[in-house]
Amino acid sequence: MNGTVVTFFIIKGISDIPILQTLTFLLVLLIYVIILGGNLTIFIVVCLDPHLHTPMYFFLCNLSILDISSSTVTLHKTLSSFLSGDKAVSSHVCISQMFIFIALVGNELMMLTAMSYDRYVAVCNPLHYSSVMGPGLCAALACTCWLFGFIESTPLFILIYRFSCYKSNIINHFFCDIVPIMKLTCSDTSLTNLLIFVCGLFLSIFPFLFTFTPYIFIIAAILKIRSSSGKQKAFYTCSSHLTVVILLYVTLICQYMRPVSMDNLESSKLFSLFNTAAVPLLNPLIYSLKNKDVKSALTRLWHQMTPTLSKDF
Repeated sequence: MNGTVVTFFIIKGISDIPILQTLTFLLVLLIYVIILGGNLTIFIVVCLDPHLHTPMYFFLCNLSILDISSSTVTLHKTLSSFLSGDKAVSSHVCISQMFIFIALVGNELMMLTAMSYDRYVAVCNPLHYSSVMGPGLCAALACTCWLFGFIESTPLFILIYRFSCYKSNIINHFFCDIVPIMKLTCSDTSLTNLLIFVCGLFLSIFPFLFTFTPYIFIIAAILKIRSSSGKQKAFYTCSSHLTVVILLYVTLICQYMRPVSMDNLESSKLFSLFNTAAVPLLNPLIYSLKNKDVKSALTRLWHQMTPTLSKDF
């Protein structure tokens, strides 16, 4: 099919209906502010409260940074284009945005896998938890998670960056996602599709197995606990993480593994919006509302700040 060399793309955004664009902007802005506020609060509370200086909350801080990064990468164009009226983005920036988003998704899946291993050690080997999950191992796991997505996504980025022509430069999406880019190009995509499949295995299937397999042993260990209070406490330590894991994987499956009959760009935008906005929005709520340690830390910090604020006035 005939195509042209594209130097920039037009990002159509979430909605084409003029009357809904202001409402969409305000809603996205509100969601983005809550994402920033919620995840920064988690990060600051964990850093300031010594009671939360544990491996679980170390990984939670990294997860908060990933949530802020992924939502900023995807939502910033929606917000800036409404204010400036400019929906154009250079092809280099567009492909780079796609690469960073894919890498951050991979990083988040790996971070959840590391958190799953942490919960496994905490429940199944509690006596050796401190020695196993030492600072060195936690730092190594975090660095591996951060590097994994970027290294694994680099070959795919190089191939897509070399696409020479497109059928159109109008992207019916609110950011440069891989699905609309692949639909627009008229370059040969056989090798790219194969690499997408391989990357999909490494970015989704393997983290999925390594994340959920420990929970088989965790559930078995919890069922062996005789006291109901002990079972409740053990399950409580894992419930927040398991909720976040299920939420993210269900969203990604709906976004990228839908049946062909449901594969259209409008539904893709809806699932992408949920993945890039709702999931980072819900993560801090899940970890704060379902977590007594975080709520206790917030209470302690509030009591520490209250006398200081009273003296200032």
